[in-house]
Amino acid sequence: MNISIIGSGYVGLVTGACFAELGNKVICVDNDEAKVALLKKGIIPIYEPGLSELIKNNVGKKRLIFSSSIKDAVKNSEVIFIAVGTPSLPHGEADLTGIENVAQNIALNMTGYRLIVEKSTVPVETGEWVKKTISTYVKRNIKFDVASNPEFLKEGSAINDFMHPDRIVIGVESNKARDLLVSLYKPLNAPIVVTNIKSAEIIKHSSNAFLATKISFINAISKICDKVGADVKEVAQGMGLDKRIGPSFLNAGAGYGGSCFPKDLDAFINISEKMGYDFNLLKAVKEINEDQREFIFQKIKKSLWIVKGKTVAVLGLSFKPNTDDIRSAPSIDIIKRLQEEGAKIHVYDPQSIEKAKAVLDKVHFCKDPYEACKGAECLLVITEWNEFKELDFIKVKKLLKRPLIVDGRNIYEPQKLEKIGFTYVGIGRGKS
Repeated sequence: MNISIIGSGYVGLVTGACFAELGNKVICVDNDEAKVALLKKGIIPIYEPGLSELIKNNVGKKRLIFSSSIKDAVKNSEVIFIAVGTPSLPHGEADLTGIENVAQNIALNMTGYRLIVEKSTVPVETGEWVKKTISTYVKRNIKFDVASNPEFLKEGSAINDFMHPDRIVIGVESNKARDLLVSLYKPLNAPIVVTNIKSAEIIKHSSNAFLATKISFINAISKICDKVGADVKEVAQGMGLDKRIGPSFLNAGAGYGGSCFPKDLDAFINISEKMGYDFNLLKAVKEINEDQREFIFQKIKKSLWIVKGKTVAVLGLSFKPNTDDIRSAPSIDIIKRLQEEGAKIHVYDPQSIEKAKAVLDKVHFCKDPYEACKGAECLLVITEWNEFKELDFIKVKKLLKRPLIVDGRNIYEPQKLEKIGFTYVGIGRGKS
């Protein structure tokens, strides 16, 4: 098929590259001409495992091109995916300005039937507004369909998630739209859930809200474990073996971050209030997640006694491993909190240091974990990169001024580190 993806961020680039890999001709559009110029040169502005190679392969086969012209994309595509950002406004409402602008531009440039597909995460009823906008601005009596096809891509494993999805959700209003999308996704041989547009929009927000709830729930349990001397990892294992619960997203730690969960939770709370429902459960989920950052800071403070003048080595900046994304990352808030108390910060991350330089001041960025540890009185692990799981702790102990580890992701076994001579502080590992 001839496809265009409007918006070349995380979702747009992965979606475009993967559709091209399936044999489609794809135009990825972005209004950032500097980004488009870099993409045309083969320079990928984000880190996602395997994405650079996938893009270069499909550009070489002339199945994937980059452009800043919506007009050209609309002219040459039957299926148009909208994958622009929907950032949060001050009160949590999703900013749909980009969606409206793209819908207008699509309408003004349509020359025949087009299927316009919401790929961005949007509040329920956005599909109706997209349809109204296109109907208002379309020049002639051109037929079109609007559909919803939410993405379920995890940063760090996005390509695998696209190629091997648990399910594909398509919200449609016509048989033609359904048939086009079913045909497009047929090569993936995955379960396809066909709904109306509103149901598809709610499926996306509900899925993210439920996963965020699991994370906040286990973090709340971790605080009880600390108080009574239980181990949250054992508790999570015992819970997760129940097939009704499952083990995923039951890892206590610094809480969730990134561009999806915080933004989508706010938007879902906001849209629920507009519909007359006060979603108190999700408000509690958000509050627990925000409190978790202060919880970790207090653990560091209790372990050091006086934070002022102490050096803390921070391993990990990205909100999760295998990405360079630091949006809403717990690390940033915790580092700034430590700095408010007068701490000096050494930091290392395999991928996100350049992005962090734009938001962190007076931080010593290090070339590897061992440089970060040198002379520090506390080692704080905040992102569970595999590299950090394989550290030489004999070497780490010699480099640290004080053998103290605060494990913000519970990736280490306390007994092993304590045997070497470390003071180990985890999240819900039975020590307050």
